[in-house]
Amino acid sequence: MTATANTKELDLTAIQQTLREQKIDGWLFYDHHYRDPLAYRILGLGEGLHVTRRWFYFIPAEGEPKKLVHRIESGRLDTLPGSKSEYSSWQELEGQVGVLTSGATRIAMQYSPRNAIMYVSMVDAGTVEMVRALGKEVVSSADLVSRFEAVLNDDQIATHYVAQQKIDAVLEAGWQEIGRRVRSGGTHEFAMVEFLSEAMGREGLVWEHGPNVSVGANSADSHYEPTAASSKPMRKGDFVLIDIWGKLNRPDACYYDITWTGVVDREPTERERMIFETVRDARNAAIKVVRDAFAAGTPIAGWQADDAARGLIAKAGLAEWFTHRTGHNIGPVLHGNGANLDNLETHDERLILPKTCFSVEPGLYFPGEFGVRSEVDMMAMPERAEVTGRVQTELVRI
Repeated sequence: MTATANTKELDLTAIQQTLREQKIDGWLFYDHHYRDPLAYRILGLGEGLHVTRRWFYFIPAEGEPKKLVHRIESGRLDTLPGSKSEYSSWQELEGQVGVLTSGATRIAMQYSPRNAIMYVSMVDAGTVEMVRALGKEVVSSADLVSRFEAVLNDDQIATHYVAQQKIDAVLEAGWQEIGRRVRSGGTHEFAMVEFLSEAMGREGLVWEHGPNVSVGANSADSHYEPTAASSKPMRKGDFVLIDIWGKLNRPDACYYDITWTGVVDREPTERERMIFETVRDARNAAIKVVRDAFAAGTPIAGWQADDAARGLIAKAGLAEWFTHRTGHNIGPVLHGNGANLDNLETHDERLILPKTCFSVEPGLYFPGEFGVRSEVDMMAMPERAEVTGRVQTELVRI
């Protein structure tokens, strides 16, 4: 079942307070042809606008916001507070952007130096050049986006824990069903995807594509998704990875996302046990560094948590087989817009903020053989960070 999108309202007071705290003179939003979905969500514009001309919206740290729209689409920002100016020619547009941002020097935009955090790098280079030519210092809005896209309210946090209880129970039933089916004639990957999906549906959950059930060598493909046509049989002796995620059927509900691994009707081999324990210990290392930071009130960035897990795997001589980031932000969308635990694919300098949720999921993948990923979710609160569900400590014996 497909999850619905979340639409929020503009929180102007909180944005301006945060701008002052971060010593930024203003936040300049810009779009053309719906290129920046972050802007539409943060500003509360929704997803239904027909936009064919450029618009700008400037929120200063102090004072009234300002809009700039094309004359033939002059009503596109009418739902937002602030004064409005219009343009037709490109010369008029550039001049009006100068007026829009007058009195401000340090301006945040959806920009990331060297595209380091591509998730927030929505504004094209030419527009950034134009704003800089006006004498402005353009800084990244990455931490602002995290604050207004990833921070959850108490009700959203509660929905995560409800989903956690339901999905943990569905997964446990899934392992038992695999064992029952294998010992009574066999099953296959996609059949178990259908079993898990039906079980989640009965629990009132929704999700984006998946879940994923991978057997043997397929578990070495971290983004493998079985289909009815490609599904591999599941038999005694197989290695199995299950990745499952979902949320309550509410636009603002928070996802729960986990991955477990196990073996069917046998004990793990020594190599399987060693690989699992390495991944488990790397996961625990990342959990610990985040827990310790929040307990001490010390800021921690996403890349630092990734380093904790990746460093342990590197010491085991297995770094080349850990091919993805350690974790991702989680919210009303599965892969949210807050800090990721990443110093591989990106150098994510965004801070892990209180009242945000994220996965911790290191993995080791050996093509043609098998792969292990051990995924839990964490919820960061003002003075603590905790794992939100069951924690796998050894390979499941099915």
